[in-house]
Amino acid sequence: MLKAQRDPNNPKGSDDADKELVEIEDAVMAEVERSGMRSAIHEALKHLIVAGNAMLYLPSNGGVRVYSLDKYVVMRDDSGTLLEAVIKESVSPAVLDDEMLALISTDKAEDNVTVYTKFYQDGGRWHTYQDIEGNIVPGSEGSWPLSSPPLIALRWNQVDAEDYGRGFCEQHLGDLSSLESLSANILAASAMASKIVYVVNPNGITDVDALAKAESGHFVAGNAADVSVIQQDKALDLSIAAQTASQIEQRLGQSFMLFDAINLEGRDRVTRREVELQQQNMEQNLGGVFTLLARELQDPLARGLISRLEKNGEITKTNGMVMPTVVTGTAAFGRQYDLRNMETLMQLIGALGADKIDTYVNISEFVDRAVTALGIKSDKLIKSGEQLQQEQQAQQQQVQQQQLASIAQSAAPQAVKQLAPQEVT
Repeated sequence: MLKAQRDPNNPKGSDDADKELVEIEDAVMAEVERSGMRSAIHEALKHLIVAGNAMLYLPSNGGVRVYSLDKYVVMRDDSGTLLEAVIKESVSPAVLDDEMLALISTDKAEDNVTVYTKFYQDGGRWHTYQDIEGNIVPGSEGSWPLSSPPLIALRWNQVDAEDYGRGFCEQHLGDLSSLESLSANILAASAMASKIVYVVNPNGITDVDALAKAESGHFVAGNAADVSVIQQDKALDLSIAAQTASQIEQRLGQSFMLFDAINLEGRDRVTRREVELQQQNMEQNLGGVFTLLARELQDPLARGLISRLEKNGEITKTNGMVMPTVVTGTAAFGRQYDLRNMETLMQLIGALGADKIDTYVNISEFVDRAVTALGIKSDKLIKSGEQLQQEQQAQQQQVQQQQLASIAQSAAPQAVKQLAPQEVT
């Protein structure tokens, strides 16, 4: 999930800053949906799980391109910072312009052309150019700020002093290989066991042809002992192999967090606490992955999308006033998570006493945050501070008028009595 926040180091801001931040979030999420980035990111995550590495390229328009590990190379420093990257693409000559075709050898004019795109850091910026057969393609040079390059080199986990990461499957390679071997053997044995072969006593009296032509319910003269079925008698061995494979599947299912492998089913009741503990266990197991993906995938992708939307004029230029924040784990469920936390806070304060809420909570701020968390446009729906102040002043004036009227009514009889003639005795 992406949350846009004002930079605490930037003193600039306005009263409507939160609304503008929500508009930026909505614009970024709408761009993600419109460009179909979810399918590309999902494909990249599958590459990360298996191979541990993937490359994303964010062009100036359109969706994200995904490159598998066999399509690129990278170079990092010992801290894991990306320094250089080269992408290899096979392009048809039909889509190349005349300048690029001039760089191709004549004997390879009909074959696909290998185009190399290099990205590297120099002078505090990212630079790029394309190469065909050792020649730089004219007009392919470009540069970007160091904070928002167009390519994102992903890793499943970080290994010190290595250019590439390691996949999640590599951690369970032993179980995966064992399960594959057991499954292949069980499948082969099951296929052999499913083959039915009859043997007939050559010295028996049973007519094999008559037995083969007989239909269900027919009578055939012969001796049942003359015919038998070949059996492997390997049921016990297969059951042991199947049980071992089932145990490995259960272990892998828990490692890959498959729902069927989570031991919360099979009981009449499952408490909320058990579900929360299971959820916390998942977050702890994937905490390192969340942290790395937040730094290497979500944050640069969010910054790249904001930069692209600013260049296209779809959102107002932030000029460094907006700082994208990536939220992972259960907090990534959205702003509903913030709303639930606020509800919990109000319940805790309310438990101390009903008057404590008015004492400690700024109700107007709470309403603004709740509206923002729900994603509702509050224009003309929620009263502004000026409207509330005017209504309070009008209410105070009305109360004062009522008090004056009440005082006047109570003072009138006394004034009448004072003005009435007194009886002389």
